Amino acid sequence: MKFNFFHLMPYPYLPEDFDDVEKYPSMSLTFSNGNFDPAKGVDLYHRYLDELEYADELGFDGIVVNEHHQSGYGMMPSPNVMAAALARRTSRSTIMVLGNAIPIRGNPLRVAEEIAMLDHLTRGRLVSGFVRGIGWEHYAHGVSPADSRSRFNEAHDLIKKAWTTDGPFQWIGEHYEYRYVNVWPRPLQSPHPPIAVPGAGSPETMRWVAENHYMYVSVYAPTKVVKTWFDGYRKAAADLGYEPDPDNIALATPVFIGESDRSAMREAKQHVEWLFHKGLRQGSEIVFPPGYMSAPAMRGLLKAGMKPYPELSFSELVELGYVIVGGPESVRNRIGELRDELGFGQMMTMLAIGDMPAEMTRRNTEIFATEVMPHFRPEESSAGTGGGLQEAARGQAIPRPSVALSGDQVSTEGPEEKSA
Repeated sequence: MKFNFFHLMPYPYLPEDFDDVEKYPSMSLTFSNGNFDPAKGVDLYHRYLDELEYADELGFDGIVVNEHHQSGYGMMPSPNVMAAALARRTSRSTIMVLGNAIPIRGNPLRVAEEIAMLDHLTRGRLVSGFVRGIGWEHYAHGVSPADSRSRFNEAHDLIKKAWTTDGPFQWIGEHYEYRYVNVWPRPLQSPHPPIAVPGAGSPETMRWVAENHYMYVSVYAPTKVVKTWFDGYRKAAADLGYEPDPDNIALATPVFIGESDRSAMREAKQHVEWLFHKGLRQGSEIVFPPGYMSAPAMRGLLKAGMKPYPELSFSELVELGYVIVGGPESVRNRIGELRDELGFGQMMTMLAIGDMPAEMTRRNTEIFATEVMPHFRPEESSAGTGGGLQEAARGQAIPRPSVALSGDQVSTEGPEEKSA
């Protein structure tokens, strides 16, 4: 099994009266940037980069950044900038950008160029994730949610063609028009960096990801719901005549480890509640605005019967499987149970949870690396180069270049997926 260190880069310094839901309905879109303190922000960015670099030192297979806009929930409007900052200060882990929200980008070719550059800067350690972005992020960029699916599809197709086709060529589409497409540099990996896509249960999503042999990544959900997603992805692949490698299925979840089960529950409570009750306090009207989801996707969401995150108690979050909390042995056992039940080969572990302080995050990361990871992979691969992650995300072998390498719900019209 492969383990990846996932970071949201949240802003933990909230007003004392943030529990007033009428005054602060969300940390996203309408939460004024007047609440942001640049002096604290600069320290947070460097702290968070340190934590990602520490995960590389500890032997995590991958380190993961993602994209969010106009939100204190995640301060990475440009994950490619963070990936570039990590490229020269890490050497073993795959760097996964999960992912670029391409429907809200006015210029998809800029994404193609930046990812190609990152592929070189990381010496081929890059995985490129694509997401639709959350509903509010379309509002923030003046993009109609009803256009999100078709914009994603076209941007994806354009980027992939730009990476794999000798230019210049012309692109005239519904949303984008280019007289010359001739991306310099070409990606280092051939035919392009592997691609990962989050999924939240739509059959169209599963089929689209399976058709492209991309990595399928879960988002926050109960274990029983995630099982239906992964089973659906495997069925979609079977209908296409193949069985997906478990490494192409990734479970994303927060994890907290204490000295014992009791101490872990006591210590984790505040930070898990911060994530789900404050960070994820997002009304359905801004997460799933009209036009954002297809009818089948909406039916799937309603069928899952999940409560809004802020309505879940800490004990429910643990019991239902939204998070994993316990002493080292309990966490190992729980991951083993989940692996056997869900059939995934990778985890996107969020070990920096909510407003967790730096010292606690470092301890949580170190315990996970030393007390959990070695139990799930052969000793000879415990250092982790990330190469297997890249091959799994593409679903095929990667022809290596002749240089030394360091070790959304989706419909057939386009993904309908929010990022984590």
